[in-house]
Amino acid sequence: MTSVNITTQRNTVTVNGETNVVTVATAGPQGAQFSVSNTNLNDTNRVNNSVVYFDSSSGTFKADQTRTVENLVDGGNF
Repeated sequence: MTSVNITTQRNTVTVNGETNVVTVATAGPQGAQFSVSNTNLNDTNRVNNSVVYFDSSSGTFKADQTRTVENLVDGGNF
């Protein structure tokens, strides 16, 4: 039989006669959202040197092989 005794004033937990110090923490506030408009980022098809761009047909930001540093420099439309 397992018994658990929690003493909150001393931050200890006793299980079957053994006392261990336990540190309890709560999650702090979350950081800023990716987008003010709550738009998602789809990076499931990212490749090396992907550039993030907005795809209006899907309404998401994307990072994939369509826009990379290489194809923007080598013949990209500006």
